Amino acid sequence: MSEWKEESNEKAEKKGFFKRLKEGLSKTRNSIADSFANLFKANELDDDFYDELEETLIMSDMGFETTERIITDLKAKVKEEHIKEAAACKEMIINIIRDQMTVEESAYEFENQKTVILVIGVNGVGKTTSIGKLAAQYKARGKKVLMAAADTFRAAAIDQLKTWSIRAGVDIIAQNEGADPSAVVFDAVTAAKSRNTDILLIDTAGRLHNKKNLMDELAKMRRIISREYPEAKVESLIVLDGTTGQNALEQARQFSSVTDIDGIIITKLDGTAKGGIAIAIQAELNVPVKYIGIGEQIDDLQKFDPNSYVTALFADFDIKSDIEMLIDSDIEEIKPDDDLFDI
Repeated sequence: MSEWKEESNEKAEKKGFFKRLKEGLSKTRNSIADSFANLFKANELDDDFYDELEETLIMSDMGFETTERIITDLKAKVKEEHIKEAAACKEMIINIIRDQMTVEESAYEFENQKTVILVIGVNGVGKTTSIGKLAAQYKARGKKVLMAAADTFRAAAIDQLKTWSIRAGVDIIAQNEGADPSAVVFDAVTAAKSRNTDILLIDTAGRLHNKKNLMDELAKMRRIISREYPEAKVESLIVLDGTTGQNALEQARQFSSVTDIDGIIITKLDGTAKGGIAIAIQAELNVPVKYIGIGEQIDDLQKFDPNSYVTALFADFDIKSDIEMLIDSDIEEIKPDDDLFDI
């Protein structure tokens, strides 16, 4: 009975998140709907068809490189399968887009071992909020969680993380504004070891104006973690604002040029017309998108599922997935018990 209940809850959670994801990506769908629909009215797969497809994909912010890769793959498959009509390759295009994104099961192994998560990203992208939501979710799963406020250049960042520590019911290691960030990391790692913490989440400064200082600072943090807590895995996640489109991709490029990045968190995907950026970022950087945020509630930050994402992105074009089938089921949507995590 308990296994059935757990499975039902999981299905309900997927159903609820898919519905919110579908709603959140509505602006992206609307921006490309007419162009995408007109594509398949063409009788022939000629240059005009491919030009219009290119324009449609770029308009969704998939980026030039990703778009060119999709079109190249499509032309190869069309030739291989001797397809002549545009309507016959609609599903093929969707599948090719889906293939641009992969998240291996091993991508989340860090959640089940002693881990220090370095969270990086420029100011204003939702970095601190993402840390708070992850901390609350990990704790809800029975993990011992600790936060560290290593963005000491802004008092607001420290205060905001302290607020989230209270909301999530998680302890925090913090010093005053202007303190040495690496000293905060040292204190946090020492505390994590002594308290037998499962996951330590570290908020870092979001400055990009001086790459050398940023690189030196992050490298120093990593050295401290490796020296003081060698048994822990170090996971580096970059937070990007989905509403900024190609600017988010450029931020990821800049950060990846100065430090290793293990995964991406894309926030604020609800209400943006640039939803294709999630595909472009993963395809061009070859770094998996691990979490996406589509709202302000605690459960609006979830693990990234490429299949449900692409299905939601093209939901008005007769594309179905196992997740979408839940919409037609009679499972009640899971809702938070209260509004504790509203921002």
